[in-house]
Amino acid sequence: MPKLSALPQLLVFLGGLAFAACQWLIYAYAPVEQTLGLAQKIFYIHLPLAWWALMSFLVVFAGSVAYLWRRNPAADRLCAAAAEVGVLLSGLALVTGMLWARRSWGVWWTWDPRLTTTLIMWFVYAGYLVLRGLDLPPQRRNMVCAVVGVVAFLDVPLVFLSARIWRSIHPSVFASKEGGLEPEMRLTVIACVLSFGLLWAGLVWLRKRQLDLAARLDRLQQSQCTPEGL
Repeated sequence: MPKLSALPQLLVFLGGLAFAACQWLIYAYAPVEQTLGLAQKIFYIHLPLAWWALMSFLVVFAGSVAYLWRRNPAADRLCAAAAEVGVLLSGLALVTGMLWARRSWGVWWTWDPRLTTTLIMWFVYAGYLVLRGLDLPPQRRNMVCAVVGVVAFLDVPLVFLSARIWRSIHPSVFASKEGGLEPEMRLTVIACVLSFGLLWAGLVWLRKRQLDLAARLDRLQQSQCTPEGL
């Protein structure tokens, strides 16, 4: 049994600790927004969730390309880990966005380009996870998932650029030179995104390790069931 590094657990711990420390920046350092009041504070959680969800799907895309090129099962397992974390984070981003929209726009949901493309993205990658759970020969399933992982990424740039391409009521945080944020708000946003990035990296790494260990156990079980192992 190979010795396992404690680095992913350390990343999760440091990320969680840093994000907890960011709560002081959110509620004490960053000023209260004049129009939305305290409800605007959910923005500092919503944005890291959305950004690292997109990063998760970028990893799925890169891992899918790597699998199609080298047929490496480890790349397929990285795609699975990143997709699971990405679906979780994008789902939470949708929920926190709805809470913000209720206070900002007076409705829980509106078919805004940013919201619509994000919802489509969530359904696409949720379907990707369902596809991974189908009872298919492993190599065939991995190949199909890799193709879907590449094609599904087409929606990710649309999510990122939708507020700039189409008329959208969703704010583009860093669209202008000043970004529409006070310096204290900008610093708080950056700190939240970076700290959540540590947590994200640790979660993806831990899930990838779990899948690696599960694959190792499957190989051992299969070797014991062969005539040579009996």
